[in-house]
Formats: sequence, structure tokens, C-alpha cells
Amino acid sequence: MIVTRFAPSPTGRLHVGNVRTALLNWLLARKAGGRFLLRLDDTDVARSTEEFAQSIRDDLAWLGMVPDGEVRQSDRLARYAEVLEQLAAKGHVYRAYETPEELELKRKVALSRGAPPVYDRAALTLTEADHVRFAAEGVTPHWRFRLSPDLPHRWHDLVRGDSQIDPASLSDPVIRRADGSWLYMLPSVIDDIDMGVTHVVRGEDHVTNTGVQLQMFAALGAEPPRFGHAALLTGADGALSKRLGSMGVADFRARGIEPPAVKALLARLGTSLPVEPVTSDAPLIEAFDLAHLGRATARFDEAELMRLNAAILHQTDWGAVKDRVPLGEAEWLAVRGNVATLAEAAQWKAVIDGPIESPELPAEDRAYLAEAADVLAGLPFDGSVWAALTQTLKDRTGRKGRALFMPLRLALTGREQGPDMAALLPLIGREPALARLQAASQASR
Repeated sequence: MIVTRFAPSPTGRLHVGNVRTALLNWLLARKAGGRFLLRLDDTDVARSTEEFAQSIRDDLAWLGMVPDGEVRQSDRLARYAEVLEQLAAKGHVYRAYETPEELELKRKVALSRGAPPVYDRAALTLTEADHVRFAAEGVTPHWRFRLSPDLPHRWHDLVRGDSQIDPASLSDPVIRRADGSWLYMLPSVIDDIDMGVTHVVRGEDHVTNTGVQLQMFAALGAEPPRFGHAALLTGADGALSKRLGSMGVADFRARGIEPPAVKALLARLGTSLPVEPVTSDAPLIEAFDLAHLGRATARFDEAELMRLNAAILHQTDWGAVKDRVPLGEAEWLAVRGNVATLAEAAQWKAVIDGPIESPELPAEDRAYLAEAADVLAGLPFDGSVWAALTQTLKDRTGRKGRALFMPLRLALTGREQGPDMAALLPLIGREPALARLQAASQASR
């Protein structure tokens, strides 16, 4: 079974890039009938909060991507310490004591000599007596993982193809700080092993991390997941945007964006597949394939999201929105083609129910509307009333096109544009429609 995971830190709300990562992993799991797990990387005690953790759950639920299970790293600290001891016994990790200032000095010296600023592994020369002395002085170590050319550092990436790192070009990563807190690398590997994760899809900024973590999987004698690294998102102008780092589900909801629009856009960004309006997840799941993801950065355009949202609402059935709009089924079907967000549906409800402000029209249009009221009063008020009204007025007045239709639309809705009047007029009703025509026929400029 394919098992994927989404592993945000509960130190803030989800942004667009997070949502895309979650979606890619969710789609991969759903396509294969597998499991999609949420792991809260909350080892940063100072910044992680339950409020942010709950906001992540709520955002995923709003998007229709409820995880099949949840793990919190803060519940697994003893497990990480146990594995650290195992790695220490095998010589894969070691204690070091340099301060940040000392490490910065080492980097500057290396750069001044034209050498890469890689940690020099001075801590490996320490004896047991040195460790005892540091302990007596109250100095606690931080722990580093020892990279090796003998451990795996090549892999076939599900997006990027054959990939590798050069262990010699990297510093041995710190995996546990002197204060006992954990950094990202090792706990993530331990969790993936224990959670049975088979596939990890994340941003291409994690490529180097993957090479390092492959060595950790090997040191623990575990089979690593298959990794895929998606290109990062850029703004509509093609540049990496701070806006994308702050825009998230809260922004989408505030602007009236629907979850299917978010998923329909983010699922196809950076792929060879067209972005299409969909009202269910099924088409996205059926067509999903990591092989469709390209290497080029993917452009996120807010205007495209708004257009997609409107297109989706235009084909959304009443049952999907009936608890969220003040409209009956016939009213929704009549106006849905003219709303970009559900908030606009309430505006059309006001047009249907009235009252509306009568438009001020020139004398010839006022006379035309008075005649329209007389004609309407004598017609059967059924589903064909608009066609009957306009045809009779065309025959009597010789008007056609805009001159025939626009004064009627303005008088009946107060707007120059809107839903098909054939659907709207029966919803307005006979008496209100007559009253609006008569009022507009008397409203002079």
C-alpha cells in the first residue's frame, strides 16, 4: 500500500506552497487507494502552538483532505533518543562542542583559503577524557550525523529523474542541539520508518535534505521511501513571491474561493495537463501522475484562480451550495452563471425579491416600458413569458437588439448585465415585474 505524509510545522498557518505539497501527497495516496497521513513537526516548542496545529487540521478539512492518521513529533522524543543511541554505538553520529561563533570563524577561515565552508570534523579527534572534561565543566554537546561516500547518496527522483549529492561537499548535519532539542533531519527519517511511509513528495528545496536522509535510512538499515521533488511556485510575474509565503486557506475563504477551485488549480500547476473547472475530486485523482510534473517553476496566478472559481460555480449543482446561499434551486440555476463567488448570490436574491431602484431613462424608453407593462399584464405568466413579451414588443414597436432588451433588463433588475431574463422574469413574479415596469416608465431624468 502506498503511504504518503504531509509534515507541516505548527508554527503558522498553511500557505499556498504548503497546500500544494499536501495536495500532491493526498492525490498520490488516493489514486493508489493508499493512506495519507498528517505529521505535525512540532519539536520547535517555542514556536509550535496548538492553535496553529488545529488551524492546519481545519484547513485540510475545508479542502476535503482529511488525513487517515496523525502523528505528533512531540510525542516521540523518547523514540528519537533511543535511535540516537543506536547510531552512536555504530559510529554514525558524534558529539561536538563548537559554539556558533566558533563555527562561523571556521567558515570564514575556510572561505579565505578558497576551501568550501564545510565543517572540519574536529570533534572526531576528541577523546573520552575530553568528553568527561566538557561534562564536568557543564558543557553539553550537540550531535552531528557523519556523512559518508560509502552510504547511499544517489536516487531516482519521481519528478527530477536521476539525482545525487556529494557528501564531501556538505557539513555533517547537526541533528540534536546542545539544549536537547531536535532538528528536522533525523526525526523525519525515524517517523517515515515507523509510519511506513512509502512515498514523499515535497518541494525541490529539499533535494539536498533527501540525499542526507538517504544516508540516515541506510545507517538505520531501513528501506527509504521514494522521493519526488516538485518545482517551487512563483507569482504570476515568474518571480518567487513573499505573497505566496503568506497567502493561504484563510485568504481563499475570505475571498469566496471554493475548495474545488484551489485543488483544480494547484493539482495542475507545473504539469502538462490543462487547468480545468471540476466540481469533484474524481477527475483530478484519475488523471494524477507525478510524471506530469515538470522541472520548470510553476506560476500561481490569483486572477486565474478567481476565473476558475467562477467557472466551477457556473456548473455547480444546487445541492452542493443549498446550505450556503439564500436561494432556492430554480433561483440558483438561474443566477449561477453570473456569480464569481457565492457571496454574489445574495446580491441576485435581492434583485429577485426586490425592491430595486428604478432607473432613470429617456422619454422614449419610458413610453416603451409603459407599453411593456400593458403587454405583460395580458400575457400568461409562465416559463415562456419573456419570449412572449419581447416578441410582442418587437412586433408592435419595431425595436430589436439592445433597444428591445436593455430597457426591460434595466427596469426589471436595475442592472445592465445579468442572468438570462427568460429564467429570471418568472422568479421575479407577475405583480413585482409589473410594478417595476410601471415605476421605470415614470422615472424621468
